[in-house]
Amino acid sequence: MGKRKTFVGEVISDKMSKTVIVRVETSRKHPKYQKVVKHANKFKAHNENDAVKVGDTVRIEETRPISKDKRWRVVSVVKKAQMPHVELKEEVK
Repeated sequence: MGKRKTFVGEVISDKMSKTVIVRVETSRKHPKYQKVVKHANKFKAHNENDAVKVGDTVRIEETRPISKDKRWRVVSVVKKAQMPHVELKEEVK
């Protein structure tokens, strides 16, 4: 049959259980002005093990409908998000 669509995008929300929202940016030329324009779509993707967090870059793949809005699943993590380095300061009394 046909091949399933895959996209690479950034996780922008992980507040739901077993679901993440992935923002996928695509760029294409405007038909009249020939300027490259960025478009962004948000997809709800199934995240079985809650392995990905906000800021991670993931690959998602088209799948059967899992719920009303979920038609994608997380296949792999392309890049983990950098955790900000926080220094703890000691209190001086």
